[in-house]
Amino acid sequence: MIVSGSLELKDYMYEMRRCMRCASCKWLDHIYMPDNRFVYRCPSYAKYYYSKVAYGRLKLGLALCENRLDDTPGMKDMVFQCLMCGACDSGCKRNLDLEIMNSLEALRGQMVAGGRYPEAHQRVIDHVAKSHNKFGAPHKDRAAWGPVNAQAKSDTVYFAGCGASYQDKSLAQATDKILGQLGGYMLLPGEQCCGHPLFAMGHYDAFRKQMEANLEAMKATGAKRLVTACAECYKTWKVDYPRLMKTSTQDLPFEVVHVTELVAPAVASGRIKFNGRVDLKLAWHDPCNLGRMSEPYVHWEGDRGQWGCLEPGQGFAAKQFNRGTSGVYEAPRQILAAIPGVEVLEMKRHHEFSWCCGGHGGAPEAYPELAAYAVSERLEEVKDAGAEGLVSACPYCKRQFQDGFKDRDHQVPVFDITELIAQAL
Repeated sequence: MIVSGSLELKDYMYEMRRCMRCASCKWLDHIYMPDNRFVYRCPSYAKYYYSKVAYGRLKLGLALCENRLDDTPGMKDMVFQCLMCGACDSGCKRNLDLEIMNSLEALRGQMVAGGRYPEAHQRVIDHVAKSHNKFGAPHKDRAAWGPVNAQAKSDTVYFAGCGASYQDKSLAQATDKILGQLGGYMLLPGEQCCGHPLFAMGHYDAFRKQMEANLEAMKATGAKRLVTACAECYKTWKVDYPRLMKTSTQDLPFEVVHVTELVAPAVASGRIKFNGRVDLKLAWHDPCNLGRMSEPYVHWEGDRGQWGCLEPGQGFAAKQFNRGTSGVYEAPRQILAAIPGVEVLEMKRHHEFSWCCGGHGGAPEAYPELAAYAVSERLEEVKDAGAEGLVSACPYCKRQFQDGFKDRDHQVPVFDITELIAQAL
């Protein structure tokens, strides 16, 4: 029996054996790319070349499952020198529909279970366990950003996330202003880290503890909608929570919404009007966890039949393959286009082909050179587009770009979309 979203490496033997090294995980389709400068899809491959690529990791996983490989000093780096951005997965699904990301996540889990993971990750693990946030800040200060429009009771819960709560409070304040315009909200009592850094690093037992705590708190509110402005929190609640619960996104007792999905229709209907101007040519960066990684999760169980064909079990339809095309792409673009003075520019790699900011998968903590390389590549795309600024929808994307752009010849201001919305209100 195959269970979609399994975290057991042995359940991906088909994927690990079936990979034909077509290179779709490495670079973008030649029929899509307008030039060769930004042809790479995978930051890990572009940085390290053949030593670090998805199909190599699949063969490593296969060797581990078949007991054909002993632990080596380089094994840990091969598995964890990866941003876990999902670019390889969307590439593969344009060809073979193999579950690459699920395989890589399971591989990380097996490495963690064996105690083989970067020491630098342990600090984050300890912070979440002790302080319920990735920064180790006092949990009592989680709402110190000063909510103004929060209500004691509401059908809408605002999940601020660690980044906006502790690192960049202006984003939480901007979201507070936006949600105030849309009818108000309540905070999640006792909000804890969603667990995303734990999941991305392969620490699934610790992740489950965070998930259970937040789900219990959400259930107690009775709210019907959870809103977040953080791409990582959004993907975690929408995709990873139902995945571990062995249910589908649509079967959650509440709706998971990114704030841009509320603002865009409100702007279109005239409920929100922009009065302020932002006179900038802005390049829009699609966060991995808002774009290709955020497609609704559909639980599936079944078996493989002849030629690897998937045969659904009782009560299940044909397996749905997420190809990265149904993420949140248009809402942010519609909002930016509606702000007076803003000209929205596209970089060469966008939508499901977007290049990762470098802040994902535990790379900034354990492999800063990989994170820095990803940033430098994105800056080149910003320059190529002729943009005067860069805007995204994730506190970690913003911080990664801000830190990475420092001390470079080409200085580019970086914004979160919530800041621009609040400024234009």
